[in-house]
Amino acid sequence: MDDFLYLVPIALGLGLVGLVAFLWALNNGQYEDLDGAAERILFDEDEGPLNQKPRDTGPDVSADRRS
Repeated sequence: MDDFLYLVPIALGLGLVGLVAFLWALNNGQYEDLDGAAERILFDEDEGPLNQKPRDTGPDVSADRRS
């Protein structure tokens, strides 16, 4: 029974820390755009390298030259 005298204040303190963290996140706009990151991953904004021709890098040095 004496253990509850320690556990109850610890539980209340952790609950208060969680509440303060939630209110901080709420006030700093962490919950403003919940779907933005999920939608950004679906659409590619920069398609530059896909539309360009491959560069000529010279002879293929990785080819096996045994004959």
